[in-house]
Amino acid sequence: MTARLHRLPNGVRVVTEHMPGLQSASVGIWVGAGGRHETPEQNGIAHFLEHMAFKGTSRRSALQIAEEIEDVGGYINAYTSREVTAYYARVLASDVPLAVDLIADIVLNPIFDAGEIETERGVILQEIGQALDTPDDIIFDWLQEAAYPEQPIGRTILGPTERVSAFDRADLERFTAQHYGPEQMILSAAGAVDHDALVRMAEDLFGHLEPTRPGAVEIARFTGGEARHVRDLEQAHIALGFAQPGYRDDDIYTAQIFAGAMGGGMSSRLFQEAREKRGLCYTIFASVGAYSDTGLLTVYAGTGEDDLAELAHLTMDELKRAADDMTDAEIARARAQMKSGMLMGLESPSSRAERLARVVAVWDRVPPLSEAIGRIDAVDVAAVRAHAAALTTQAPALALYGPVERAPDAGTLARRLAA
Repeated sequence: MTARLHRLPNGVRVVTEHMPGLQSASVGIWVGAGGRHETPEQNGIAHFLEHMAFKGTSRRSALQIAEEIEDVGGYINAYTSREVTAYYARVLASDVPLAVDLIADIVLNPIFDAGEIETERGVILQEIGQALDTPDDIIFDWLQEAAYPEQPIGRTILGPTERVSAFDRADLERFTAQHYGPEQMILSAAGAVDHDALVRMAEDLFGHLEPTRPGAVEIARFTGGEARHVRDLEQAHIALGFAQPGYRDDDIYTAQIFAGAMGGGMSSRLFQEAREKRGLCYTIFASVGAYSDTGLLTVYAGTGEDDLAELAHLTMDELKRAADDMTDAEIARARAQMKSGMLMGLESPSSRAERLARVVAVWDRVPPLSEAIGRIDAVDVAAVRAHAAALTTQAPALALYGPVERAPDAGTLARRLAA
């Protein structure tokens, strides 16, 4: 399987990977416009716009959009993150032209009907309410805000209720004009796809777009801080955040392997110490999320009110201990988990199309998988120990939710980590 990349004169990039033996394909448009591209007044509008894409275009009603894709047995969906909004479909090979045309239509020709805006506003407000009622979901928004206060990258993707309640058609059109230029668009497809045919479709559907000048993105500044939300819940929820490298930094591989060894599975240190040996929690994990210019190590756990302080202190102790005694066996296991997770995931055309879009957005090329594997294999125990040692100098971000009045504060945990 060989990926192919083509750039249209106006900046739209087309990337494909043919996967022999498949009868279906995943295809989509990834737009470099997410939550961190919003002004404070626009917070939540990228997500609102994603919802409105399915509510009718100048060529199709909302019902026709749904019927056309389902008439051929396919599906269509979208998501918004802090750096991208994606619109994608999965169809049989013969229906790729339909899927591309449909996705192009919803991205380029939304009508933003006033009635549909009000209907979808209600849906999004319900989504916000549901998130607030889901402790192990909303706590990550609060952690992000604590880590990057007063910054676009720290704001919630859904946006606050007061902003979402006020958006109108002009706001949606303004954001689209600002951030949906051809340079921000990547048409990505994997599976039973023909690259040259997809390029011709892209030329027909996107070639008329005038080049634009993407606006500058505010550089992320991790500061650390605390968000404590007391509520009468059965469990106390805690999330810790530490600054990590962005995905353009080779050290991201060390960070991800460290996170895997600390909290990536049942054999990880935090799971073994906190759950298996001491019974302090049911769920605990660590992971690293990366952006273009920063990253965040997140450690999350849910526990009882009486065990929260002990669990928080144990987490600090285990992070600190890793700088001295992380073993070759633990690193080898984390490397194997990272490689297998990546390679198993890429057996799906949807995951492969996602990867293609992501790496083209980052490097404007498609690095071979062997390059990523080589960088993973190059991470050794010395690098991971040094990475752990660097964490002990940080003041972490902390988010707490539930019966957390007696939980230690961020300063206390930082001092324990540094001691």
